[in-house]
Amino acid sequence: MIVTVTLNAAIDRTITVPNFQRGQRHRASAGLPLAGGKGINIARALKTLGVPVVATGFVGGVTGTRIVERLTDEALLNDFVRIDGESRTSTAIVDPTGGTYTEIYEWGPSVTREELDFLLEKLHYLSQGADLVVFAGSLPRDVDDAFYAEAVHDLARRQVPAVIACEGEPLRLAVEAEPLFVCPSQREAEALVGQEFHDDEDFELGLERIVDLGARNVIVTTEDGCVASLRDGKDTLRLRATAPRVEPVSAVAAEDVLLAGFLAARSAGRSSEDALRAGVAAGAASTLELGAGRFDPRQASRIQQGVEVGELRVVRASTPAS
Repeated sequence: MIVTVTLNAAIDRTITVPNFQRGQRHRASAGLPLAGGKGINIARALKTLGVPVVATGFVGGVTGTRIVERLTDEALLNDFVRIDGESRTSTAIVDPTGGTYTEIYEWGPSVTREELDFLLEKLHYLSQGADLVVFAGSLPRDVDDAFYAEAVHDLARRQVPAVIACEGEPLRLAVEAEPLFVCPSQREAEALVGQEFHDDEDFELGLERIVDLGARNVIVTTEDGCVASLRDGKDTLRLRATAPRVEPVSAVAAEDVLLAGFLAARSAGRSSEDALRAGVAAGAASTLELGAGRFDPRQASRIQQGVEVGELRVVRASTPAS
């Protein structure tokens, strides 16, 4: 089982607005409200792929009730901590004419120390039967930037590996806690290492820097797929996976689906190359429909045949990987 943790859960509203322009009045032609937040998006994609998953985190107020109701309607197993604050609502505006999407995020609620402790207790219980715990998304207000790092250390003491997908200072501190996987976007990875990535050499140096900071495995999502540094026995594989061109409807949360597809394939015992191929295909398939974390596995299977995976470099480790 995989546990996903979403501290800033939301109701995600995706609306379609052809010819969207700032300062103008528009009428949306379609709308899709879903429970959202990165961890929930990942959980939804894992469930689609048949992986046992439970989503946890914080929900509060009327919006929090709606989040739980939406997840229950999807038959997505969840066990959230109720808080006093009101959960947020996020809006994605998709313009099919211009091929763009605009995301608007609310700040979300504040969380008390008591509520955080309650979540940690719940996580202790849920992680007893977990193969992985995925921490994804932003931290609520008043939560220390080191929260993810502390949670990773706590899980490590109980031999439960962690996956991190976030940004900024929480990402930097979490990487130093040596999680099993970190999965930032290219923009987030560039901010972490302090350099832009333009070619394979830049990506290679960036991956090496993130590994040096503490991450055991790294996947950096890009517009057309991902690059990765993955431990494979005594070797470290530096790989690039590229999806075939598709006509996207919405790219919202495609990186979350990519990570879910990769984790699902790894949990099934597939090789690093095949897992990246599956993840990139799932992420590409998710761009073909509205709604974060949603995709058609049959479409992903077709796309997977066109995903190209190649080596950036193979680095021979001096000592066996732990």
